[in-house]
Formats: sequence, C-alpha cells, structure tokens
Amino acid sequence: MSSSETTTDHDVIRQWIEQRGGIPTVVRGTQDDEGEGILRIDFAERDDALEEIPWEEFFETFEDRGLAFLYQDETKDGKESRFFRFVNR
Repeated sequence: MSSSETTTDHDVIRQWIEQRGGIPTVVRGTQDDEGEGILRIDFAERDDALEEIPWEEFFETFEDRGLAFLYQDETKDGKESRFFRFVNR
C-alpha cells in the first residue's frame, strides 16, 4: 500500500524533486508585482509553458504562500512515484 507524506523541509523537498529529474519552475506570465508566479515542478519532459527559477526563489514563494509539499515516494506497486501537490499549511 502506498502512502503520502507532507513536509515543509526544504532539503527533503529539493531532494525528492531532484531524484526524479525535476526542476523548480513557475507558469510563464503568472508573476505578480513581487515577481512570484504559480509554482510548478517540471520533470524530464520539459514544458515550454514553464520557466525555470532558482531554488532560492522557489522556496521564497513557497514560504510566502504558506505552502506544504504533499508527496508520495512509491506507487502502490512499488515503483518510484512523481505524485505531489502543493497544499496550504
């Protein structure tokens, strides 16, 4: 049986994302007056609608919005999972 966990630990989040080939991004054109956009993770199949951002900017937006990272390590059949969501704390 697979289960999900929630964290706000930046090191855990970054490690989970990087282990799966992901990079921190925002949706192009969604930045506000402070430069913060809608956060996304782009995996190996790069999406042109997303713009890569530095980890520092990613986590600043993550904290400013009071988010937590809900994620799953493995699927129920034991394969590596990419399931995640940004949720409110």
